[in-house]
Amino acid sequence: MRALQRDLDRGESASIALAVELGADLILLDEQDGRRLAQQQGLTPMGVVGVLLLAKRRGLLPAIRPSLDALRTDAGFWLGDSVYRLALQKARESS
Repeated sequence: MRALQRDLDRGESASIALAVELGADLILLDEQDGRRLAQQQGLTPMGVVGVLLLAKRRGLLPAIRPSLDALRTDAGFWLGDSVYRLALQKARESS
């Protein structure tokens, strides 16, 4: 776990260590380095966009576009245009 502390910030490394300790299958992470190291530990990372897509698929959200827009404009969440378009396409909300 020292590699986690060396390569990630404290919160990400603690999250991965706890998930491994608990025997979790899935972990919520958006940063690429964290996702890569989580996979090396046998975890499946899912980001915020993945959670939104899953919520829509399960009928918990009528649309993800408003949430994606709020992440970008209100929360200061960096979301690249290609990821934004791909998420809308997967949610069948393409413009």
